[in-house]
Formats: sequence, structure tokens, C-alpha cells
Amino acid sequence: MLRAGSVAAALVLGCAVAVSTPAAAVAGAGDGCGEWTSTLVTSGAGMLENLEFDGAGSLVLSQSAPVGPGSLLTVAPDGSRKTLVSNVNGPGGLVAQDGAVYFTTGNSAVSGLFGIADGTLGRVNVGDGSVTTIADGLVMPNGLVPLDGNRFLTTRTLTKPGLTVIGSDGSASVVREDLGTVDGLARSGQNIFVTTTFDLTTAIHILNADDLGGTVRTIALPGFGPANMADDLTVGPDGALYVAFNAGDKVVRVDPEWGTSCEIASGLPLASAVKFGAGPGWDPNALYTTSFLGDVHRLDRVGGVS
Repeated sequence: MLRAGSVAAALVLGCAVAVSTPAAAVAGAGDGCGEWTSTLVTSGAGMLENLEFDGAGSLVLSQSAPVGPGSLLTVAPDGSRKTLVSNVNGPGGLVAQDGAVYFTTGNSAVSGLFGIADGTLGRVNVGDGSVTTIADGLVMPNGLVPLDGNRFLTTRTLTKPGLTVIGSDGSASVVREDLGTVDGLARSGQNIFVTTTFDLTTAIHILNADDLGGTVRTIALPGFGPANMADDLTVGPDGALYVAFNAGDKVVRVDPEWGTSCEIASGLPLASAVKFGAGPGWDPNALYTTSFLGDVHRLDRVGGVS
């Protein structure tokens, strides 16, 4: 999600590391929810927009700042942090693929509102940290998922919200602008899942990866859209969708087939992104969350994920 000025002004960013600090237990109710517990993995990491696991043992974070450039950070399973890429302008979505992490830049409210094409798609090699620019001239690229043929799909949330396909040659083409204030992206098989942030009704749109301009199925979620501010989402090992509610300070589980939903965790201020663990040291059944306050939490379902 974009970093609004009013949100940024409220943040006080530190740099201390808190390893596995117990947090309050949280519980959800509804189909497939049950009870979950929360543990703090690290804190004071800056304004965190997104997260991804590189598959080699690190959690990668896109860190922004109210003023000045941000960076990509790595977190080890013990909570310690390092800088992977410095001086990144408005880092957004992250995708790990083929020994690298792809990331968007230029994801800022100013760029979105004024149509400033300062966004890029970059690639950082996990092994040696080398960075390559794949595409430039993008406007506020936010969420990110891979498409077939070495292509990517990204969202723009403000002014002319829509979906943009980034080609393997670095070209960019808008494929639709009729889905509302699109933000987070996730993919499972041929299904592309898209959240909306500022619409009056919070929605998850479901598209076919082979026909992005075609028929859309929409799931409406409870609550007033701007009070939820659905941000990024992911698909769990159980096939359910897990959505971070930025203004709602919680994570919601959604059944993509029936459209039913339930809250699994609350008390997570300014939650921005969610992802299940992957790689050495990270539990694939645990859900990890980021926030604009610089915290990373681990959520575990009591008794395992069903």
C-alpha cells in the first residue's frame, strides 16, 4: 500500500531488534479459523511495505521512510537484520524467483497522484547482491506477481488505479482500470487475486492469468472499505486467502470458493503485508506479517493449519 502523509507523520522509527518477543494471543472465529497465537520476530525495522522469503534462509523486507530513500532489508530467523539494497526509492512489491528477488520502486502517494513515472522493476541477486533494472518509466507500481513468459503484473492504486503488465523486454502496458483502488496481488495457479484499498466496499477480485482483461469474480468483505484499507494478501497452504487490513489493524482469512471470511488476528497496528514462511528456518505453516510501524510478527494456528 502507499504511504500516506498522515500515516507517515505518526510513525517513530527505531532500529532495535527484538527477537521472538511474546505478543498477546489472538483468536479468530468462523469457518477454518480457530485460535492463532502471535510472536514478535523483529521490531524497529522502519516503515515496512512488503515481505518475501528468498528461499535461502532470509526474509526480505521493503522498507520505506517518511522522508528520503528506503531500502531492502533481510531478516534472519533469529530476528537479526542486514541491508540488502540501499537507497531504494519507494520500494513496493517483492517476488522471489530463480535465485533473485524482484522488487518495484516508485510506490509513493505523490507519484500516484501526479502520474510521475519514476517507478521501476528491479532484480537483486540473492547470492552476490548485484542489482539489475528490468523496467523503468512505471507509475506507482505497488503489488507484484509473476506471470508466464518472464512477465510481471503490478498495481497502481491512485488517480488512475489499474493493472499493468511488465513484459520480458521491459515494456509496460495497462490491461484494465475498472477494478477500483487496486493494491495487493497474489497468485495461485491461474487465479490472480487483487485487493482494493479505498473503495467504500473492500473487495477481492479474482482474474484469470491467461485473460486479465476478461471476466472477474468479486468477493465483498465485511466492514467499511476505508476503515479496513485492505493491503497485501497471500494464499495459504490451505488454499485460503489471508489479507492484511492496514487501517483495521488485523489479518482476515477468506475462503476464495465460498467468499466467507473471519478475523484470525487483531491488535496488529498498520498491518501491511502477509506471507507464509519458506526456506531454511522459516515455518511454512506460520504466517508472517509486516507493519508500517516496523514490526514483523509470526502467527501460528493452534493445532496447525487446516
